[in-house]
Amino acid sequence: MHSEPTQPNTIATLRYGDPIYHPTAVQQPVLLPADIPPGVEWVTLPNGIRTLAYTHPQPHPATDPERQVEPIPRWAKTTALLAPTVGGGIAAAGFGIAYAAPGLIAMTEALWAAIALIAAGTLAPLLLRTSRTAGRGGAPVQHVTQHISASGMFGRATGTINNR
Repeated sequence: MHSEPTQPNTIATLRYGDPIYHPTAVQQPVLLPADIPPGVEWVTLPNGIRTLAYTHPQPHPATDPERQVEPIPRWAKTTALLAPTVGGGIAAAGFGIAYAAPGLIAMTEALWAAIALIAAGTLAPLLLRTSRTAGRGGAPVQHVTQHISASGMFGRATGTINNR
């Protein structure tokens, strides 16, 4: 370290580029505000020197009409919430069908058996009736007719039976 000289303009105290003791011979060009490109501004550095720098503007949302945030419409929110629900339902149905396929195959065979049973139950009385009438020699069939009448919802019902 060096000691402080007695004369202020000695070589030891001068620093190159010091604007007070050793001014530079190069003159800085003067820029008009119109010559400064967009995104570049004059800024002051922490040591006090003013210089040009690229900046990122932070617009105020209330003053910038292009940056106004519009609320999301209700139909868009509903659709956005409904889409995964419908997709999940379709996926669940696919899994359910995949797991139920063997049972469905067995059920179709059971349904065919039930159809055969119904058909047999329907055809059996017809076949029995024709065989009975053929064995008797065509005897007439007896008919019973009932006439029932009642007055009012809870009235007493009366009726007659006619044998023919």
